[in-house]
Amino acid sequence: MGESSDSVSIDIDLIPLGGKECVVKTSKGSISVFVCGDQEKPALITYSDVALNYMSCFQGLLFCQDAASLLLHNFCIYHIDAPGHELGADVISSDVPLLSVDDLADQVVEVLDFFGLKEVMCFGVTAGAYILTLFAMKYKERVLGLILVSPICKAPSWTEWVYNKVLMNLLYFYGMSGVLKECLLQRYFSKELRCGMHGAESDIIQACRRLLDERQSLNVMRFLQAINERHDLTEGFKKLQCKTLIFVGESSPFHAEALYMSAKMDKKSCALVEVQACGSLVTEEHPYAMVVPIELFLMGFGFYRLPHLATSSSNGSNPTSPSNCSCIAPELLSPESLGIKLKPIKTRADTAI
Repeated sequence: MGESSDSVSIDIDLIPLGGKECVVKTSKGSISVFVCGDQEKPALITYSDVALNYMSCFQGLLFCQDAASLLLHNFCIYHIDAPGHELGADVISSDVPLLSVDDLADQVVEVLDFFGLKEVMCFGVTAGAYILTLFAMKYKERVLGLILVSPICKAPSWTEWVYNKVLMNLLYFYGMSGVLKECLLQRYFSKELRCGMHGAESDIIQACRRLLDERQSLNVMRFLQAINERHDLTEGFKKLQCKTLIFVGESSPFHAEALYMSAKMDKKSCALVEVQACGSLVTEEHPYAMVVPIELFLMGFGFYRLPHLATSSSNGSNPTSPSNCSCIAPELLSPESLGIKLKPIKTRADTAI
């Protein structure tokens, strides 16, 4: 870990995977980073969506044994939470200036400098995917690859801008109210999961509600405001030097934007995986559908899963695994599809973007 008189590291045990929470003081304010794994290994950084932290955004994927064996065997994971989104966070003072998306991307590079990380793999979800894509554009030499889940890349449409303004007013005047939580759940999950079997709410939805109750509403409002003032990244796509793997749920509100992003990026370095019957938060709703695509993507960088840790989801016995799920294109399973010669993955007929 890099030395800094302005940074403090605090040990805590929050999840079975173990780890250490570090509060890093940057020029834009403090930011919480949960470090999981051996810091001698290559680094993978994550960034979560609005109102989520690493536990509510990546727990489902990392509790999938195949994914954990792949990611934790190869990487030390640095979970970066948006300012004020960590567990037990205090309300950010109104005297603290609001951060822009560029400020948030610049915070990421300060986190890398603090830990002494030269080059990282990036893994972001929706708003977090935007921040890490912007980071990759601004600091190309620091990024090995991008894994993006239901990403956004354009400036908000007029409809989205107004909708987010309504959410910000709800956050300011009513806090994390029932109406607001419903709006956020629609952002994250498919209707099928939200409605559940016979009207019963699923465990995933119930757990997400509890985690949302722990968020400081004014901190969430600040992150949402930054995202609502984001700029279009399209012009920078061709300049990206890293390989990119994009996941998107077919029921995600950001499905069209993910398809647009894939279409605009270099076809030789971007792959798209659409997941059926899934919302934006693929990491929680269908984590098993991500294992094989991520494994093949990482093989191109020389990363492999420990064979003896493979479980039933690898051989197709799990009903949500890619080998049994029609949402994953067959060509993705070909060794030459991903890796050194990465090619676009199409899981549906071509349509005009």
